[in-house]
Amino acid sequence: MQIIPVIDLLDGVVVHAKKGDRKNYQPIQSLLTPSSKPLEIVTALLEYYPFQQLYIADLNAIQKLGDVKKNIPVIETILQHYPNIKLWIDAGISNGDELSIWHRRNFNAILGSENFSNLENFLEVKKYLNSDFVLSLDFMPNGYQGPLELLDNTQFWPKDVIIMSLAHVGANHGANIELLEKFRQHANTFNLYAAGGVRGIDDLTALEQAGIHGALIASALHKKQLSPDEIKRLLQ
Repeated sequence: MQIIPVIDLLDGVVVHAKKGDRKNYQPIQSLLTPSSKPLEIVTALLEYYPFQQLYIADLNAIQKLGDVKKNIPVIETILQHYPNIKLWIDAGISNGDELSIWHRRNFNAILGSENFSNLENFLEVKKYLNSDFVLSLDFMPNGYQGPLELLDNTQFWPKDVIIMSLAHVGANHGANIELLEKFRQHANTFNLYAAGGVRGIDDLTALEQAGIHGALIASALHKKQLSPDEIKRLLQ
């Protein structure tokens, strides 16, 4: 089981993502640090456990709020301080121009299904990346968002695929096991990652038993519901 901490950036501040209600996200309140500054949050997470990867959701870029490049200096500062950490970046990329802003910055781009109105739009961006990206299949509170072909045909998938359940993100109600079970048949071919709802070791154990390769986690870390010893045991 792989554990990837998540930080959600809005206007240069780390916010608490909850149930996909992006308009009402507030600065994070963490037991790891009193700060909501990105670098201090990352430092606190890595002091809690020496994670090798970090997922960053750039909410300015995802929501197309003003300058979509606003958080790039923040992200680059994180990488300067921690050059060995592998960053997965969700910046709401939906076309070649947006991809050019982020591509070749030593970030691993996430292509979220919610950003594509049709398969052709997705394939146009994918051709620039070959298989060097992470696909996020995005399930909002009102259901799946994106081209249906991405659900039905795995030939368009890269090796790493996130099953994103926004209704469960930050809710502390447990992972969406029912949704994840629908993808279990692909667990031997792809690295499937669960995003949303993980509360602690029991949820992660259930995910592992369901064939899930890894989990994206924020709240359980900031609330210390998952201890460093538990993380170590899971990663062994």
